[in-house]
Amino acid sequence: MRTGPGTMRVMKSMLLAGLLAATGAVAAQDAAPKKPSTAGRTVHVLTPPLALHGMGRPRTLRVYLPPGYAAGDRRYPVIYMFDGQNLFDDATAYAGEWGVDESMDALAREAGFEAIVVGIDHGGEQRFHELIPYFNVRFLPNQGAAFVDDLVRVVKPFVDVQYRTRPGREHTAIVGSSLGGLSASYAIHRAPDVFGKAGVFSPSYWVSKDAYAHARAAALPADARIYLYMGDREGGEAVPDVERMAAQLRTTLADPGNVTLRIAPGAEHNEAAWREEFPTAVRWLYGLPTAAATAPGAP
Repeated sequence: MRTGPGTMRVMKSMLLAGLLAATGAVAAQDAAPKKPSTAGRTVHVLTPPLALHGMGRPRTLRVYLPPGYAAGDRRYPVIYMFDGQNLFDDATAYAGEWGVDESMDALAREAGFEAIVVGIDHGGEQRFHELIPYFNVRFLPNQGAAFVDDLVRVVKPFVDVQYRTRPGREHTAIVGSSLGGLSASYAIHRAPDVFGKAGVFSPSYWVSKDAYAHARAAALPADARIYLYMGDREGGEAVPDVERMAAQLRTTLADPGNVTLRIAPGAEHNEAAWREEFPTAVRWLYGLPTAAATAPGAP
């Protein structure tokens, strides 16, 4: 169905209103009654928060350690994720958590894959500013580039010293949703020598068309892998925008098969949809068998 410019402006305004409302909900969450924690026992909230030099303010890290971590000296891949409050614990998530710890535990059991996951908290009312890496006059200051630089120069080196990681880019992924998806898409092009994989969930490409020019100008190594995801009920130009990025990446990557796009029927812009998709994305990014192939009784 084709829509006119007026209709598209209304749809974009509705999407923006929803995102702003979510940001407001995040800021108001501290005043709400506390919910019981659902984080697994291998999820650790690091204190004190880590100082981020580019951002000029500290940030809390939430670290999931795989089941086998305490039992030996093995080293592990690392998945870095934005919006750390929403990943592991319903008590800190404003609209439900991703269940990342449960999903990673299941991948360990079903596929033998274990990884460290590092969630970097968002800045509440500052989230819109710090997750936009391109110029957008409506959300000045745009601090997304500084945030990604801090992730590369401060967070990752800290994690590599504190934990038994496999620090190479081929073992390191960056994942995010919505504005975090926009930042994950940006990060793999900004630092292709650091991140070899990106999980880009419901990316907010509507923020700036510079995302396409940046991706086109920043060549990726031949083995880089990008998982793009969008629900078909996310509104606006969400699906055409992500389809445009997928098509562009397939023309610029040495192996077009290293980018995949999933449009989820009936899925909306929320944590429940991202939670369902997350294990599939991890399996694809790390070249693991599909869930069907690892199910009990599978041939």
